[in-house]
This record gives sequence, C-alpha cells and structure tokens, in this order.
Amino acid sequence: MRALIQRVNHAGVEIEGEEKASIGKGLLILLGVEEQDNEQDIPWMTGKISKLRIFEDEDGQMNLSIRDVGGEVLVISQFTLHAKTKKGTRPSYSRAAGPDRAHALYEAFARQMGREIGITAQTGEFGAYMKVNLENDGPVTIMIDSRNKDL
Repeated sequence: MRALIQRVNHAGVEIEGEEKASIGKGLLILLGVEEQDNEQDIPWMTGKISKLRIFEDEDGQMNLSIRDVGGEVLVISQFTLHAKTKKGTRPSYSRAAGPDRAHALYEAFARQMGREIGITAQTGEFGAYMKVNLENDGPVTIMIDSRNKDL
C-alpha cells in the first residue's frame, strides 16, 4: 500500500463537473493498493500518517500532526502509484491490486483514517475519472509504503 501525502491549504475532487468532496487545511492522501496488500497494512499506514509531524508550530517548525492542528483529510484512490517504469516508456500497472480487492481496502483505509483523527475522511469515488484540485502548502509531499513497515 502506497500513500502520497500532500499537506494542503485546501483540496477538492470533482466527478463529471460536480464537486464530490472538499477539505480545508489538512492532508490530501493519494492511495495505491498493491496486490499483496491486506487489512493488516491499514492500521500501520493510518497510524503513521495521523502522527506525522508535518504541520508547523508557532515557531515555524514542523512539529505538529494532523491531529494536533485539527485538520481534514481527503483520500483519493490512485492505482498509478504502483507503476513500473523500468522497461520502455509505457508504465506497467501489474502490481496494482484488482478493482474488487483495491476498492475494499481503499474504503477500509478511509474509514480507519477518519477514526485515527476523529473525523470522517472525505473521499473521491473509486474507479471514477476525477479532477483533483489542491493548494499544496509548503510544498510538503511525502511517500509512505507499507512494504517498508518492517525495515
């Protein structure tokens, strides 16, 4: 499971010209589910993300978590985070989980992420063509991969 986390001032997602969800200050999380991922990856990922100290304190130092600042979360499914680009110029997505498995883990991740920070996590729509708008704050962008949890 891979998450590309962006600290944002605001973010939103549109589907077919209609706003599906939006947040203010918080985290935009692009989530990619790999075939070997399972439910056990979710608590580690959401725990790690909810405790990341990537928001600035009163001294301008990144010492605060999403919990500390009362921020919001928008979770968007993004299978392309598992693109393999070693050969040729056309990415392969063979490591990405199939739609049924990925959808279930994406939904479970969003629910758990909301529980971790004490609010409902906003989401896109799994499998839909989406337009994601954001104002990256910093910019601060971090990649987390559950394959690295045991390292």
